Amino acid sequence: MTVILVCALLSLLLATVDTCPKECTCDSNTKVVDCRGRGLYDIPRRLHPDTQELYLQDNRIRGLGSMAFRETPLVRIIDLSNNSITSISPSALLGLRTLQHLSLANNALRELDKRLLGPIHSLSHLDLSHNSLWGLPGSMGDSLRNLSYLGLAHNKLTRLDRTLLDALHHLDSLTLRGNPWKCDCQLIGLKLWLETYLFKGGVVDEVLCSQPEEMRDRDLQKVPYQLFHACMTTSYHYLFANIHHLESERLLRGHTHVIITGVVCGIVCLMMLAAAVYGCAYAAIMAKYQRELKKNEELAAAQGADHATADEKEPLENAIA
Repeated sequence: MTVILVCALLSLLLATVDTCPKECTCDSNTKVVDCRGRGLYDIPRRLHPDTQELYLQDNRIRGLGSMAFRETPLVRIIDLSNNSITSISPSALLGLRTLQHLSLANNALRELDKRLLGPIHSLSHLDLSHNSLWGLPGSMGDSLRNLSYLGLAHNKLTRLDRTLLDALHHLDSLTLRGNPWKCDCQLIGLKLWLETYLFKGGVVDEVLCSQPEEMRDRDLQKVPYQLFHACMTTSYHYLFANIHHLESERLLRGHTHVIITGVVCGIVCLMMLAAAVYGCAYAAIMAKYQRELKKNEELAAAQGADHATADEKEPLENAIA
């Protein structure tokens, strides 16, 4: 009886050690699980808890439920590209504190909950390209601070939240092509951010305007600011965009902004001083001009009187003669 129990326990232990879903192939040395192209409709079960790389692309997965990867808390790479995912639970990635690479490319996502990436701060690669995303929550930026790559190409984005962009401090590469960008006043924030991003050495493909019609197929980076003149004078979005832009420049240049501010203030003071000097000089010149004018008028009056006296004396002298 004892022998039977020992054998049963050993069999259970070995089964636990060699856990691998029948639909996948597993490498115990590299801790890689490959489930690509197996016609899966859901995340496979009985995954080994030490799994570090999980490849699930080219399947038929339609959604991710709560704690979908509870069995693989140490996973670093999850590839779910080329599935049919339309919805993801806000807690689908709960517990994945070491996740670094997540690909959801080539799915049918329309939106992402702001809580989805909340507990993950190690993420460095996020690919959301080829979906139907209308936008990303600005509050999601806190979870993306360590991103080095963000793929947003070929979605339905018309604008991006500036709060989200300003959180991407470590971003090296960004893809934005293939979106119907609306190049109006609300996109000035993106244009200004791109200038700072490129100045820091970042890489981006292109932002081609889709609207308005007169800007269609023009690269936002090459659209002159003159075309946004109406925004500068009538839209508060331009004001906020510039505030964010100046703040980004301040963070970029560090303490240099103090010097720049001092120089600007100095120039303003000099301009004010010059205006005051000019005013005083103008007043002095005008006063002198008025004095000269009055003096000339008095001289002219005196000369006129002398001529009149001379004219009166001349007929009198002629009569006496």
